Amino acid sequence: QVQLVESGGGSVQAGGSLRLSCAASGWIISSDACKSWFPQAPGKERERVAIIDRDGRISVEDSVKGRFTISRDNGRNMVYLEMSSLIPEDTAMYYCAAGSRGSCLDGSAADFIYWGQGTQVTVSS
Repeated sequence: QVQLVESGGGSVQAGGSLRLSCAASGWIISSDACKSWFPQAPGKERERVAIIDRDGRISVEDSVKGRFTISRDNGRNMVYLEMSSLIPEDTAMYYCAAGSRGSCLDGSAADFIYWGQGTQVTVSS
């Protein structure tokens, strides 16, 4: 069974930091698959914040550039999202995704095949 399991979410005050982790299991998700993080706030669509390709090249959205960074550990089939200087607008359910059908660094939510259940991030002012 293919699984992506996120962890590391929580409630923090503005200015705080969190590190999200996503573990992939099951033989279908290759350890070097394209992986990404998509937060989804209530009433909004999932929007990509960061993507990392098999070689470690990344794309980070301007809205979080300088505050969020994505990294991966292919040996453990993990992907991480380091978040700092958090603001209330970052509050969302954060979903890990793997396996893009198209070009990895250009991928949108529709391109990704596998999804986790999400981990909640709440930032209070």
